Amino acid sequence: MVSFADVAAAHERIRGHAVRTPVLSSEAINAITGAQVFFKCENLQNMGAFKFRGAYNALSLLSQQEKAKGVIAFSSGNHAQAVALAGKMLGIKTVIVMPSNAPKIKLEGTRSHGAEVVVHEKNQSREEVTEAIRRQRGLTLIPPFNHPHVIAGQGTAAKELLEETGPLDVLLVPVGGGGLISGCSIAARELSPGCRVVGVEPAAGNDVTLSFQKKQIVTIDVPDTIADGARTQAPGPLTFELILKNVDEMLTVTDDELLRGMFTLWEKLRVVVEPTGALAFSALFHKRLNCEKQRVGVILSGGNVDLHWAAAQVDKQKY
Repeated sequence: MVSFADVAAAHERIRGHAVRTPVLSSEAINAITGAQVFFKCENLQNMGAFKFRGAYNALSLLSQQEKAKGVIAFSSGNHAQAVALAGKMLGIKTVIVMPSNAPKIKLEGTRSHGAEVVVHEKNQSREEVTEAIRRQRGLTLIPPFNHPHVIAGQGTAAKELLEETGPLDVLLVPVGGGGLISGCSIAARELSPGCRVVGVEPAAGNDVTLSFQKKQIVTIDVPDTIADGARTQAPGPLTFELILKNVDEMLTVTDDELLRGMFTLWEKLRVVVEPTGALAFSALFHKRLNCEKQRVGVILSGGNVDLHWAAAQVDKQKY
């Protein structure tokens, strides 16, 4: 089990390498939501997402032999870029397995950090493709969320947020496989014991919400959602255990609601956030929970959005 001591150690390990991202507020958003909202802007992290924290921490803890042989990871985008960049900074060779329909900006970003990218088709299991390469080359697998060192690294985002804001009433966190909320909930339990930790998924990819409700891991089909960072089919055993222990509630938002939330952030907070990164705020914006007159922390998990795609959504939906 991952502890707050692990999160604190990870924070020291990534210090000077990860960005201590800003915490922003907006009077306009406070007026809209009726809450005092503090945004932890991980869209301004290295490679544009919180994933760098966990990747750097995990790669730093590899043995010299493992570092010499290299690592492999599978991801739809942000974990891919995070592992690639961390590997580049630490001098470790990286191989990344990505879906053929991954956003172009994330494919290009991963390659730009020197990673070898192996593309798999929709009908192929990314886990099976990854495992075959790992065995053949003797690489170390760095999972996107179900790994204690990855989870500890992700928890540093909430640790920094709470160090800056002090105690919060609610902490809203985007959820894919659960690595971010697992780590952040550990930090919240230690630094703000009375804080209500709430996870938010896309309605089309509600594997963690279903698992949370049924108190057992539920596997769904590959989700069809614009939140490409949350196209997971099930939480991992480790993330699920931590979520059951430390998370108070799971919510979902539709893709349409997600777009409205994302563009509201662009307009009111003046920051570029990707769909997955806007999950937590979208639940607050669309009144999925009552936070009237409360102090609310919101993790903006990433900002790697295809601007051509986003422009098309504005034109098509008249946002």
